[in-house]
Amino acid sequence: MTRDNLKTMLFVPALRPERIAKALASGAGAVIVDLEDSVHESAKEAARQALEDFLNLHEGAGIYVRINARGTAFFDEDLALCNRHDKVIGIMLPRAESAEDISIVAETGKPVMPLIETARGLVAIHDIAASPAVYRLSYGGLDLSEDLGIEGNTAGAETILDQCRYQILVSSRVAALLPPIDTVFPVFDDYQAVLARARRARNMGFSGMLCIHPKQLSPVQSGFAPDAEQVEWALKVLAAAESGEGAFKVDGQMVDAPVIAMARTIIERSEDHH
Repeated sequence: MTRDNLKTMLFVPALRPERIAKALASGAGAVIVDLEDSVHESAKEAARQALEDFLNLHEGAGIYVRINARGTAFFDEDLALCNRHDKVIGIMLPRAESAEDISIVAETGKPVMPLIETARGLVAIHDIAASPAVYRLSYGGLDLSEDLGIEGNTAGAETILDQCRYQILVSSRVAALLPPIDTVFPVFDDYQAVLARARRARNMGFSGMLCIHPKQLSPVQSGFAPDAEQVEWALKVLAAAESGEGAFKVDGQMVDAPVIAMARTIIERSEDHH
């Protein structure tokens, strides 16, 4: 599995192109310009034109674009826009439900990041993950909750969404994808709450989070980075491993090959920055 240091992906509405440059300078690992949820149906054409105008002049870092779902009236033109611009370096596809959905988007030659947002998408997740153009998975927690008929932001909903996270994690691993990205967290003005959510996602095998506000970047980056105690433990394990013994103890815990591998992962993560 290849690695990258992407921990934060920050959404910007396509109707606010003046925010794109600010987002690119914010320290976010990636910027996703949104043509979907943040744009009312009556403004879709205006949003696409605003993004087109921005891209015609943009010479900075590449951006990702969340297009509208396959089957909507906006899909073809969104895809054509992405195809025209080299500065679109990846496409986020909402409501991904089949490998065919991926293959159509993949005709642009751009990497695809599917959003699993329906029961149908969950059932097809192994096929979706195995599509060659896919490089990592994410999901839309609110859309998935709505499709499954569960009440969002409740303990019950979290239990069900954890099962979805599990499926996304396992499918990502089997397909040798980059680790998945967790869904958006609606809170942005409570540092500790965002930090706790990011840390929980990290502990579940996710490597980053979709962000809706620049204030989320710092706590998310901290949440996905190993804390000082983990790094100290990992350094001890790796130092002891150099002795060449098959199994040994560190801080009273037996250490063998899988534990050494985890220690290496912790050190790698501590060296990443986004």
